[in-house]
Amino acid sequence: MQTGPDHYHFKSISKLMHFLGYPAPLHPLVALVNYDNLVPPSFGAGKRISLDFYKISFKDKFSGSVRYGQGYYDFEEGDMAFLKPRQVVVSSGHSDGYEGYVLYFHADLIKNYELDSLINQYGFFSYDVSEALFLSAKEKEIISGLFAGIATELENNIDQFSQDVLVSQLALILNFSNRFYNRQFITRKQINHQTVAALDKLLDVYFNDGVGLKNGLPTVKYVSGQMGLSARYLSDMLGSLTGLNTQRYIQDKIIEHSKSLLGASLLSISEIAYQLGFSHPQSFSKFFKIKTDLSPLAFRQSFS
Repeated sequence: MQTGPDHYHFKSISKLMHFLGYPAPLHPLVALVNYDNLVPPSFGAGKRISLDFYKISFKDKFSGSVRYGQGYYDFEEGDMAFLKPRQVVVSSGHSDGYEGYVLYFHADLIKNYELDSLINQYGFFSYDVSEALFLSAKEKEIISGLFAGIATELENNIDQFSQDVLVSQLALILNFSNRFYNRQFITRKQINHQTVAALDKLLDVYFNDGVGLKNGLPTVKYVSGQMGLSARYLSDMLGSLTGLNTQRYIQDKIIEHSKSLLGASLLSISEIAYQLGFSHPQSFSKFFKIKTDLSPLAFRQSFS
């Protein structure tokens, strides 16, 4: 474990368990903590915490909050949250209390398994804590059963099949979580459409108020930061609603604005390129041709 005045970093699961005063893990690469039996940790307000391994939290009931990035998030309804290695969270310092499980697993657990090559496809490991997965009562039953299955497996003596079974159970948790996140995008469609509308307004201001002229083309990092969302969550949400990731969505908005300017303004093609955020008019012309099969000049002449 490496510590500083405001940062705890744990290199192994066993060292984390020892630091928290919990029993040693039953498997060197996996630990399952049942908060029905153990007191949740408290690191003190403002303490930064990071791990060299993955963490999946399933909180059936919770009172307290945790900070990630810009603000605090309240988990009162119960949910799931996912952390990848080296992701930093900040403790609120509150005396948190909840029921449920926390699963820690090292990347070496899934090494040489198919899951190793697939884990980066589970985008929720890159979401902010504030973008947690909310579970219905039926979904909680499913997830609770999967965690209970891992608990049972860990209580057995380790044999040649243990790792195969644990990786299979972990893959089930991740696949169900993927399904439930997709359901969440659908059931929160009205809220998500409001987010898309806010993104459209953000890009309109960017292109119309000279921000592009000053800062260049809008980036995924910029728009997700302005929206207060993680880049991966915004991309996945847009994908569920529009079929486009954030980068493609921005590109389509650039084409939409460029067509409007080419058709209804007296600005030169170079002026339009700079207003949209392109460094060189040639880059704009190439981009426009790729997206529309027409050069900007040919598109403008089509209005004559």
